[in-house]
Amino acid sequence: MDSIEFNPIGTIHTPFKKLGDMPIQPTGAKDVVGEVHLREELAAGLQDLDGFSHIHLIYHFHQNTDYELTVIPFMDTVKRGLFSTRAPRRPNMIGMSIVCLEKIEGNILHIRGIDVLDGTPLLDIKPYVAKFDAPSADRFGWLDENAHKAETIRSDKRFADK
Repeated sequence: MDSIEFNPIGTIHTPFKKLGDMPIQPTGAKDVVGEVHLREELAAGLQDLDGFSHIHLIYHFHQNTDYELTVIPFMDTVKRGLFSTRAPRRPNMIGMSIVCLEKIEGNILHIRGIDVLDGTPLLDIKPYVAKFDAPSADRFGWLDENAHKAETIRSDKRFADK
């Protein structure tokens, strides 16, 4: 398999300086503010983004180096298949969060509802559009009984580098 390289387009800044005791999903970080510092030469790509209330941030879990195919996720006590979870230790270490876009100043995006580690490399930004991004769903697997926990559970060392 060919190797794929991504070049970060910016950096996400948050109050979270270490992996432990962080929100595990944006719903647990509703009032957490942060900034996205886009590389200056890419700032023209932000044109028209200020018309969206929310955006997808796609980023690299830069502090993780390995993964396991079965994990005990934060919101459960049973081992689950990695791809049925949102565990941060993944084969490509790619994460995604939907955040509220408060304002844009030059190449800096002011955001709210961010749940990532300070200094996280940003790979892409996409506008959130409910008609595209929130299809009606009626099955949520093992999370049917556990999703409500995302608002209060904080991260621990289970997905930090060992």
